[in-house]
Amino acid sequence: MPTEILMPALSPTMEEGTLAKWHVKEGDKVSSGDILAEIETDKATMEFEAVDEGVIGKIVIAEGTEGVKVNAVIAVLLEDGESASDIGSVSAAPAAAAAAPKEEAAAPAAAVSPAPAASAAKDENRIFATPLARRIAADKGLDLSAIAGSGPHGRIVKADVENATAAPKAAAPAAAASAAPATAMASDPSSDAVIKMYEGRPFEEVKLDGMRKIIASRLTEAKQSVPHFYLRRDINLDALMKFRSQLNKQLEGRGVKLSVNDFIIKACALALQQVPEANAVWAGDRTLKFTKSDVAVAVAIEGGLFTPVLRDSEMKSLSALSFEMKDLATRARDRKLAPHEYQGGSFAISNLGMFGIDNFDAIINPPHSAILAVGAGVKKPIVGADGELTVGIVMSTTLSVDHRVIDGALGANLLNAIKDNLENPMTMLA
Repeated sequence: MPTEILMPALSPTMEEGTLAKWHVKEGDKVSSGDILAEIETDKATMEFEAVDEGVIGKIVIAEGTEGVKVNAVIAVLLEDGESASDIGSVSAAPAAAAAAPKEEAAAPAAAVSPAPAASAAKDENRIFATPLARRIAADKGLDLSAIAGSGPHGRIVKADVENATAAPKAAAPAAAASAAPATAMASDPSSDAVIKMYEGRPFEEVKLDGMRKIIASRLTEAKQSVPHFYLRRDINLDALMKFRSQLNKQLEGRGVKLSVNDFIIKACALALQQVPEANAVWAGDRTLKFTKSDVAVAVAIEGGLFTPVLRDSEMKSLSALSFEMKDLATRARDRKLAPHEYQGGSFAISNLGMFGIDNFDAIINPPHSAILAVGAGVKKPIVGADGELTVGIVMSTTLSVDHRVIDGALGANLLNAIKDNLENPMTMLA
């Protein structure tokens, strides 16, 4: 039975993508791991690898096609002994064909045992499985009849036999969840209605790319569904600026130049260790509490932004964080980040101080539980401990907090820890 190759979801936010380039043509033989195509997601252009082996029987979606929905049929793979005549009507209606696996995925998810799902892959005692899946099953001594297939029409694929005890259909609820952002936008006026409001006025229509669509839907959903509250503190940067200047002179020979943002990353990472209850995320019916500080940092790029994650930030030196952040930011602007480099984390930083913004409120990007909005360091009058009026460099910060995870006092403790770390920078090296 021919295997439908579906448009993959190459990132958590991807709902559709552009099939930028095919690396194969009809009649080509492919093996597991071969590069089939390049796909532009909402975040980057990524290579799509073959899961099974066989011959490309038909290419359904031409390269350069935009707006290809996740799970739409993009090509058909033939097994040994099959020919193009076996494809039949598989490729005639890609949208309908793509819907079939979703429907089949829903039923086994509700079943108590995997047996009904496995039976869906049979037809008159025949078990539908890819050649690679059969080979792996034979090597591992697995009974294919007891394995539920997650491929099109219940077909058993490589991933099913490699993790035979897992429940491959568990992804069905995620598919339903991914549709939620589109629903959140439903109350907006239609494009036709908005255009009509400005009839007679000169304007230019700018087509939204995948990244801008995702930013719009996800942050609208976040603002509507996440109960935000905000905490604000001014932070005196005098000690930090002096300490930074001294360090940069000593590190000059190594080609290291620390930025204020590097200190902010380190201060937040340590604060999550000092207030561990705040190092958590919302997970629907529970929270996930972390032992490591994985800090995301917003990076502006043309047409949108990335939030690359610096993992284990509390363990890294300031110079290591500086090098890693520069590398991630550079590749983010070139849209060369891999998904694991911008997924995850429990906390984020958005710094607009470099643009001269004094203060602002940032929107939490789920599943993060908090985001620190950082303004510019500006000279302001300060009343010293002895009551004397002086001038110092003050930076305004606002912590946006998810109230489901972090309550007021806990959020205050977290922001106070960040402030203490930045106002006493030497302690961050201890």
